[in-house]
Amino acid sequence: MADTATDELKTLEVQAMEELKACADEATLRAWNTKYFGDKGLIKAALGKLGTIAKDQRAAYGQEANRVKVALTAAYDTALAEAKETALQASLTANPLDVSLPGRGRPRGRLHPATQILRQIYTIFADLGFQVYRTREVETDELNFEFLNMPAHHPARDMWDTFFTTTPGVVLRTHTSPGQIHVMREAAGKPIRVILPGMCYRNEAISTRSEIQFYQVEGLVIGEGVTMADLKGTITAFARRMFGPERQVRIRSSYFPFTEPSIEVDIDWPADDPNRDRLTKGTGWLEILGAGMVHPNVLRAGGYDPDKVTGFAFGMGPQRMLMLKHAIDDIRLFWQNDLRFLRQF
Repeated sequence: MADTATDELKTLEVQAMEELKACADEATLRAWNTKYFGDKGLIKAALGKLGTIAKDQRAAYGQEANRVKVALTAAYDTALAEAKETALQASLTANPLDVSLPGRGRPRGRLHPATQILRQIYTIFADLGFQVYRTREVETDELNFEFLNMPAHHPARDMWDTFFTTTPGVVLRTHTSPGQIHVMREAAGKPIRVILPGMCYRNEAISTRSEIQFYQVEGLVIGEGVTMADLKGTITAFARRMFGPERQVRIRSSYFPFTEPSIEVDIDWPADDPNRDRLTKGTGWLEILGAGMVHPNVLRAGGYDPDKVTGFAFGMGPQRMLMLKHAIDDIRLFWQNDLRFLRQF
């Protein structure tokens, strides 16, 4: 019984070797491997017969079965490696590589358009003598509202849908204005001329005109004898650097709790721009920012004496600036990471 089983193993080995030699490519080799070494392969079936062999003959049969298995595995591995090398050489011959051709260029990254406009704003105000002052995005209720002349239950708080944290009295800042208190307290009575850029958060309905997070740039100037004329000159210089030297600036009265008096600033839009009527709603004027003289209560909260110093503040949305300059209709485009949009800047 054992001799017959051993002969079957040798016959299986010879058969497998002949079929292996006949395999012409990698596909047929893998089919051969499945036939002999798959879950239902012939080698596995031969090993499964071990239980039917007499006990005194099992060791010899098992050794022979393992020898056949090792021999066929080695032959298969050699044949597969040769087939892969043959296929590679055939591919190189059919499609020769021209080493003189230039390499494939890697696409270059670029700054996000929001970063580009922020840097442009920084440059303009740096030329006007301003420094960049960064503050935190998580604020206390006092700094975000109360120290900015908005005590609890003040109706101006309804202007923002605030994100409250699980810690009582701690919010995501709704504007960059809390930075005014930080910089005033750090300056400790010295003159100030800074811009305060950063991210703000409001729980607003996402649409073409609003997002729950957005950049804002705040400006603050404090010193002796600072007047509305200084504010107008600064805003006019900025508007003409940003939108063109021929731009006219218009100031309208407005209301902000932390400034008094408060103003809105408009610029005239070029008459030859095909988007003029759409952007300005037929008025020819476009609002670019809000501003005003710092309220005495805010000066006191920052540690300044409103009887000795005055100041002005302004705030703008950099992404809105970019939308105006390029007639972009949807603010959501800045957050979608669509390269078709981003590559235009």
